[in-house]
Amino acid sequence: MNLTIHGAARQVTGSMHLLEVNQYKILIDCGLDYEKDRNIQANEDFPFNPSEVDVVILTHAHIDHSGNLPTLVRMGFEGQILCTPPTAELAELLLMDSVSIFLNKMHKQNKHRRGKHHSTTRQPLYLQKHVMDTVERMVTVGFNKPFRLNGDIELTFIPVGHLLGAAAVVLKLNDHGEEKTIAFTGDIGRNNYPVLNDPQPLPPVDYLVSESTYGGRFHSKDKTIEQVLIETIDKACIKESGRLIIPAFSIGRTQALVYSLNKIFSSGLLPPIKVFVDSPMASASTQVFRKHHGLLNEEAQEFYRDKGDEFEFDNLTYVENLKDSRQIANYFEPCIIISSAGMLEGGRIQDHLYNNIQNYYCTILFIGYCAKGTLGYRLLRGDPVVHIKDREMAVYATIKKTDLFSAHGDHDDLVNTVKQQKPEKLKKVFLVHGEDESMQAMADALFADGYKVTIPEKSLSYTL
Repeated sequence: MNLTIHGAARQVTGSMHLLEVNQYKILIDCGLDYEKDRNIQANEDFPFNPSEVDVVILTHAHIDHSGNLPTLVRMGFEGQILCTPPTAELAELLLMDSVSIFLNKMHKQNKHRRGKHHSTTRQPLYLQKHVMDTVERMVTVGFNKPFRLNGDIELTFIPVGHLLGAAAVVLKLNDHGEEKTIAFTGDIGRNNYPVLNDPQPLPPVDYLVSESTYGGRFHSKDKTIEQVLIETIDKACIKESGRLIIPAFSIGRTQALVYSLNKIFSSGLLPPIKVFVDSPMASASTQVFRKHHGLLNEEAQEFYRDKGDEFEFDNLTYVENLKDSRQIANYFEPCIIISSAGMLEGGRIQDHLYNNIQNYYCTILFIGYCAKGTLGYRLLRGDPVVHIKDREMAVYATIKKTDLFSAHGDHDDLVNTVKQQKPEKLKKVFLVHGEDESMQAMADALFADGYKVTIPEKSLSYTL
């Protein structure tokens, strides 16, 4: 059995791991690599022949795990893509959105290149047709239901929180008569996260490929999500009679936020305030959450039984079309605006920033990570002037942040996931999907407890 870490090796994005057993090739995840030194087109350069891959197993829908699947299909992959039912539906939404992003960027780049007398035009990484071809290959498997890939290999999806449908992959293998087990964590969620169940413990395995995104980092624990929201809304919308803008990713983060607001307002902890969710994808993905209601956590299920839909309440409006989105600028009462994208690099959130960044009575609350170089990162850094929609604009709005909505497990959550395995039984832990400092912090903690840990180099193969 051979394992090769082709993506998310000593970096965060582009998860892609190839497992070869008895000449059967299994690809676990196929995400887009967004690292700075790569052109998006470089995602076409697979270090293997896509047509030789027998099956893909997808841990969850996020683009850094699913976003290069249409490229794989376009370049010759003809097998099944196995995932949980919610993952299939959410991945389709995200992949279609990627096509729109590619086309918009292509249009801007080609316009710029024509202006500089370039004769060639850039093409998008993939198109809607390739996404539909990808979706047709998806075969869904429920949680904790063993699924046999062939006579030698059995797959089980274990819930890990993080996102609706997200799973760890556990493979039981017959390798030339010897039984072996290996697990891939995907992204590990955190306990007590809104709407989602806590991660389920993994069974004993011989080898573990673990994410390490928050290695060495710890989430705030001094306040609850509700406390932070109440304090922020009270100051921004009640005491100052202003508006609160919350940039939030449409899938996962927005549902957690809307549910948390629902709990606050339905309990009378704050007076009614108008809430706009300005994201068509948030509306579509919320329907997926409703459809798979049985996978939500017990608190959300109890809320539904007692008070109704977790994602609907008085004064909440889901904004669908662009005309209605622009009309929000003419709403002069205190309000909360939830919109994407979370790092402010595109989407309708830029219109709301453009209209409010110079408003002294506006507060912008960041509830997610913003990568270096993004507009969100510059605002959090405290830049007094930022570039928005071809204008340099002074920042008069109040900028705040909280990490309580992060759906990633922190250092303790990651280490405790590994510690479910006995160090004398677990032959090797491979750390992926993290920055160097995070991987090393997690490796040091595991070494101290007797685990054998490897931080693999990209495309280096290991015989297991």
